[in-house]
Amino acid sequence: MSSAHPTHSRDIVVFGANGPTGRRIVGQAVAEGHTVTAVTRRPETFPVRGPRVRVAEADVYDPDAVGRLVAGHRAVLSALGAPYGRKPVGVYSTGIGHITRAMAEHGVRRLVAVTSTVLFDVPAPGEGFLFRRVLEPAVVRFMGRTVYDDMRRMEGIVRATDLDWTVVRPGGLFDGPEVSAYRIGTSRLPGRYTSRADLAHAMLRQAVGGGHVRAFVDVRTTEGTPTLRELIRKEAFRK
Repeated sequence: MSSAHPTHSRDIVVFGANGPTGRRIVGQAVAEGHTVTAVTRRPETFPVRGPRVRVAEADVYDPDAVGRLVAGHRAVLSALGAPYGRKPVGVYSTGIGHITRAMAEHGVRRLVAVTSTVLFDVPAPGEGFLFRRVLEPAVVRFMGRTVYDDMRRMEGIVRATDLDWTVVRPGGLFDGPEVSAYRIGTSRLPGRYTSRADLAHAMLRQAVGGGHVRAFVDVRTTEGTPTLRELIRKEAFRK
């Protein structure tokens, strides 16, 4: 970890940096030559190191800490996440509330955050009756209800701001080996899955390249995707 560089020298700040998507965002950003502040509650476990990375210990539930870390950056990326479970979830909405208020206070305009494709609220295009009417609704209404409810609260907070925001809504996430020729669009796309490498790449492109401002975008991986059974077994309850 390097703390010699002042915060104002950083291109982007990533909240949720120590999650599986956040780590990929930071790694890809550094490989492209960007300077990054990676925010995590457990800096000792963060694997991406180097002169372009500042690892900062903070909790998004702490608005003062969030404010200090947002200040001086050109863009903010939120890769906050929570596993499925029965307990109420608040990290998405609380975290983004603190982030957006800090951005407004410190004059940082560009925000890219991640939620889920199911928030398009349309049936999955190209899928059969079983997936559209039984399997996906079961995940949304039962297995992941508390997560998706908080994602909706988060999106409402983002939409109400005057920031230059983009919300990325991927499909079912899985670990792919590298960035692929993924699809991106402003409506729900065919396909069930999004690799974290593709999601990270799309979020980074939105943050540093302008992208779809004040829009919800889908990102979909089209090659090397898992089966539905593999996805649920490996991803739904990962910690």
